[in-house]
Amino acid sequence: MDDSESASVSTGAVSSGDAPQVRSLSARYENLLIFILAAIQFVHLLDFVIMMPLSPQFMEYFHIGPARFGLLVSAYTLSAGISSLLGALYIDRFDRKAVTLFFFSGFTVATLFCALSPTYEIFLTARVVSGAFGGLMASMVMSIIGDVFPPERRGTATGYVMMAFSIVTVIGVPLGLWLNDLSSWHLPFFFIAGLGLLLIPVIVLVLPRMRGHLDEGVVSPFATIKAIFTLPQHWTVFAFTITTVMPAFMIIPYLAAYMVSNVGIGDEYLKHIYGVGGFCTLFTARMIGRASDKYGKRRVFSLVALISMIPILAMTHMPPVSFTILLVFSSLFFVFVSGRMVPGMAMIAGSIVPRFRGSFMSVNSSLRQLSMGLASFLAGLILHKTQGGRLLHFEWVGYAAIVFTVLCIGFAQKLKAVS
Repeated sequence: MDDSESASVSTGAVSSGDAPQVRSLSARYENLLIFILAAIQFVHLLDFVIMMPLSPQFMEYFHIGPARFGLLVSAYTLSAGISSLLGALYIDRFDRKAVTLFFFSGFTVATLFCALSPTYEIFLTARVVSGAFGGLMASMVMSIIGDVFPPERRGTATGYVMMAFSIVTVIGVPLGLWLNDLSSWHLPFFFIAGLGLLLIPVIVLVLPRMRGHLDEGVVSPFATIKAIFTLPQHWTVFAFTITTVMPAFMIIPYLAAYMVSNVGIGDEYLKHIYGVGGFCTLFTARMIGRASDKYGKRRVFSLVALISMIPILAMTHMPPVSFTILLVFSSLFFVFVSGRMVPGMAMIAGSIVPRFRGSFMSVNSSLRQLSMGLASFLAGLILHKTQGGRLLHFEWVGYAAIVFTVLCIGFAQKLKAVS
């Protein structure tokens, strides 16, 4: 990165829209920056996702049951949610690069302690600490995209960065399981910590200083929170976030159980369903991101959300069918339900003035994680498991997901871009 590129991001007057004026970056530097942001997403997402398939190993190693394993998972999410909420008080008071580097470094060290943990209690503590540092990663990445990339390229950048989840699904999880087979559950966490250690100097060298949001002076924590929760536009964004998250997480936690017990596929086919679905999103996330820049983020979001109703209804009403038919509809489900988030996140980033973007994205990240938990809880209240293991009323969950989808399309129409 040359000095002119750094200066174009770190300086910059504030326009009437309170957005830092960013001069054009070279295509090569933009691609490098997107790669670094996607790598940050990949590392902290893999740290969270790898816990799920390794549940038998953790329960055997620590001699615990499902409830105590569930505490390991929820401790990370709860810690991440709390840190995101508290982060809103201070992260807009500092350079984006400094905040990102601090929290990513803390996350990497905490992950290393996870790998070294000899007992359940120490591992649980390490997961709480890694969640506290990792919880702010997603909000910082989206804040950087909003600060650095102009609106006409923000959707494309978001699409590429969100490919990190697809890569975690297709490559990261199988790699983590393979490392576990080579040694134990410790090795995947050593691997994640190693990736973090390799990435830290790259962040130092590549990520530009971002202080444009500080041009009008440091805002007190009270003023920041007041601005976040008193502006009507922000409440529209909150409503949009909740209604966008709810459909996916009412269905996804119970999808595997439904496919096995109701549709009748074997457990061994689940990895193919999730693998193929994740592989498809590798390509469609980029396509949706580019389309949102070309045709308009609101228009593309509404279209993708409307189409997502078809696989939502199909997957929640699926009778016993051939594996091929199930694979087609499950892949469509992953493509369109996750695809909504590409223009959706770009719209959110562009709806917040840069001065409060980091703090707002932290609050919004906390709200998103709480909504994920609430969605799973509400779906669990609707569903009923028979003695034979079948799930009843999954179609009701599908109808509820459709209602939230319609609502999120409505809230999308009310979002106003400010930068």
